[in-house]
Amino acid sequence: MKINAYLILLLTSIVAQDVFEGYTLFTPQTGPGGGTNIRTRLLDNNLNEVHDWSHTRGPASMPYLVSGDTYGFEGEGFENSILIYPFRVDNPTMESGGVGGGVEIYNWEGERLWYFELSDNQYQHHHDVQPLPNGNILMVAWERFYSSTWEAMGRESVENSLNQMWGTAILEIQPNLQDGTAEIVWEWHIFDHLVQDRGPQYDATYGEISDHPELMDINCGNVGSAGPGQANADWIHINAIDYNEELDQIVISSRFQSEIYVIDHSTTTEEAASHSGGNSGMGGDFLFRWGNPQNYDRGNSGDQILDDQHSVNWIDEGFPGEGNLILFNNRHQNNASAGLELIPPLLEDGTYRLDPGLPYAPEQEEWLYFPGDNFYTGVQGGAFRLPNGNTLLTDADDTEMREVSPEGIIVWEYDYPGNNNALIARANKYGVDYFDQQSIAGDLNYDDILNVLDVIILVNMAVNNTEDDLNGDMNDDGIINILDVVILVGIILD
Repeated sequence: MKINAYLILLLTSIVAQDVFEGYTLFTPQTGPGGGTNIRTRLLDNNLNEVHDWSHTRGPASMPYLVSGDTYGFEGEGFENSILIYPFRVDNPTMESGGVGGGVEIYNWEGERLWYFELSDNQYQHHHDVQPLPNGNILMVAWERFYSSTWEAMGRESVENSLNQMWGTAILEIQPNLQDGTAEIVWEWHIFDHLVQDRGPQYDATYGEISDHPELMDINCGNVGSAGPGQANADWIHINAIDYNEELDQIVISSRFQSEIYVIDHSTTTEEAASHSGGNSGMGGDFLFRWGNPQNYDRGNSGDQILDDQHSVNWIDEGFPGEGNLILFNNRHQNNASAGLELIPPLLEDGTYRLDPGLPYAPEQEEWLYFPGDNFYTGVQGGAFRLPNGNTLLTDADDTEMREVSPEGIIVWEYDYPGNNNALIARANKYGVDYFDQQSIAGDLNYDDILNVLDVIILVNMAVNNTEDDLNGDMNDDGIINILDVVILVGIILD
């Protein structure tokens, strides 16, 4: 028995891989409007589909899993989880890349509990949503304005066949699952945070652009480009949103301006429309921006780092790099994409350091995954830090997901089979204990069986000094080491 045990340990040490044990969530888009047979899928590390949800309309971006406790459902494990799904409406009022229109809430069994559409003459949801800890949902939307309005604010010209220029709004939606209604409880509009240097006769704030990095230059960038089948008036093109509960701040990503922006969520709606109030005292102005300092005249093209980026998000507490920002930089160099982590210059009061006359730090990334020309997507894309320090990246238009180590080694990958027109906007991975799932001690792949696969996982955890799943602490001493492996092997052999 002892010899067999040692043989198992030797073999598992050789084949162990530093892969985060979890389930990958994604929704493939398989054609115009999302295609047919639209399903959100939950995939284990062995590429087995362990669960799915069916939809009648295609995805706008990525789905999210949250605990059912958020909405008053009591229970444990994945079976008590709730799916948040942003979708594309059939007839959007404004249309460009990433058009959406609504968001749905499903239970584990696939029953739709609630939905909300934001697609009217004023607003059109697109791309991303962000579930909040209180059960509310942040939605990104285009906001329709006509050229005359922008010209009165100081825009030099709006050369667009629609005679429009769409602003950006962020709306916080409070869902009521009991009666199916929704209420907008907070909102932010980029239209309230503009600066121009053409003259005081215009309605937007007049001043030197470089003196106002907290505001958006109204004359920055172009308006409208060829969209899916028609002209559009997209200006900023926000493609991702994330929320930091500790800071009560929001980060958004602008593809067209090649920048990310952080704003204060602790404001009231009235304060969010102003330049004061909230924890920062800055109202709805930018607290931090990064990636392209020439947008606020504190740099030039040589200082630009981001280009067409997506998927900006804060690294969660307890994860390696916690509090840093991570994103997918689509055109890091020419037609080659990268995963990128940066350390924002956060101060103790929740604001960000900015030296006079200089752009926001940092000057370069903290971590970079840049494998070269064979890794590229022109649309969407994702990067998420995992609890063990690995990063899950999505090559959207090649429908490829890969998990890489901090050293950039691919430890897990998946290519969606079949349809050449398929697209996976982004994917994220949820640990097996994400929702406090109950299991047998030592069952580290949560298949309700103790076998050599669990030993492989446990050996890897012990060798790499990771403790991302204390279900492997077989002797309950608070640490995972070789003693736990010996105990687990003994249980299996007996």
